Amino acid sequence: MTAHELTHTIRNDMPVYPGTEQPRLTTACTIDQCGYRETLLHMFSHTGTHMDAPAHMLRDGTALDRYDAAKFAGPAVVADCRRQRAITLSLLQSYDLNGADFVLFCTGWDKRWGRADYYEAFPCLTQEAAAFVAELPLKGIGEDCISIDPCDSIDFPNHITLLGAGLVNTENLKNLGQLLGKSFLFAALPLKFENSDGCSCRAVAMVE
Repeated sequence: MTAHELTHTIRNDMPVYPGTEQPRLTTACTIDQCGYRETLLHMFSHTGTHMDAPAHMLRDGTALDRYDAAKFAGPAVVADCRRQRAITLSLLQSYDLNGADFVLFCTGWDKRWGRADYYEAFPCLTQEAAAFVAELPLKGIGEDCISIDPCDSIDFPNHITLLGAGLVNTENLKNLGQLLGKSFLFAALPLKFENSDGCSCRAVAMVE
């Protein structure tokens, strides 16, 4: 079995959602001074490759720490959205999603990581497509762009629809193009902190 890396590295100068403070990684202890090294992490819960909980957008939504660990791993299908202006119902219906716990949307936007246009014009689900995904027996979805709604959205309809269906959503994935047409196990494991509306995670694909 081969593990494919799907996670961007957290660093001080990394891209963040517009208006969000960048993370600060500060050396708290050094081997010379203390005999060991330790880093102080100061960052928002939705930094880098991260998972959204229903509690992120819904007043009574479930927080990540309330889920059993099984919620965060399972068989996945990657939908190729790289030549799409929008992720449509007809595109999703062209894939066999039977047995999938996760649907991951490969937009190709991870190639723009660190560029200004990473935040612009990435394909998003249409309302019809989001409603279709919300009816599937999934654990969650994921995408290799910064959001499932445009960055200028004010009502976040796709978040509301999908998180409202109890799905978790992993944003800022990378390397999904390597998984097109393959069968694999997807795992994205967030830290378990109390009442977590979301959390940075290490996402991988395990391919036989």
